[in-house]
Amino acid sequence: MSCVPWLAELLRNAETVGNVPGTSKVGRLQMYEWITITAYPWIKALHVIAVISWMAGMLYLPRLFVYHCEAEVGSKQSETFKVMEWRLLKAIINPAMIVTWLAGLYLAWSGHWYASGWFHAKLTLVLVLSGIHGFFSRLVKDFAADRNTRSQKFYRIINEVPTVLMIFIVILVIVKPF
Repeated sequence: MSCVPWLAELLRNAETVGNVPGTSKVGRLQMYEWITITAYPWIKALHVIAVISWMAGMLYLPRLFVYHCEAEVGSKQSETFKVMEWRLLKAIINPAMIVTWLAGLYLAWSGHWYASGWFHAKLTLVLVLSGIHGFFSRLVKDFAADRNTRSQKFYRIINEVPTVLMIFIVILVIVKPF
């Protein structure tokens, strides 16, 4: 069974364009379908792993900001938080977001999901989540330069935004309500 229904239909209706091996439409389409069927579940697994990593970082980083607010500027604790925040952003959150986007775009293209309403809603929410990611990146730079102007309460509240977005994104992907 094909992961891409429109491609299976195309294969059924394809015609041979000659007797030269490897030059028929059917041969090329069968190879493409085999690659797509083989790659799709692996790329989907990669996408899920990247999303989990991205969300773990997006949920942990604001929590670090809450604790960083308590640390006195210039203290050893404050400097430790700066390193932790920078490493989390550069080593986990940024690469996970990039892999999430690349794998997700491939899945949308190969699964022909880009025409679905639920996908448009999901894409919008993922764009908002990416904007929050950019905002968190700015906050890491502000903390690194000892320019934080926000309270612990702000970071406790902003910590919930990725969670709410994640809940709606998962519902859209699993339920596909429209």
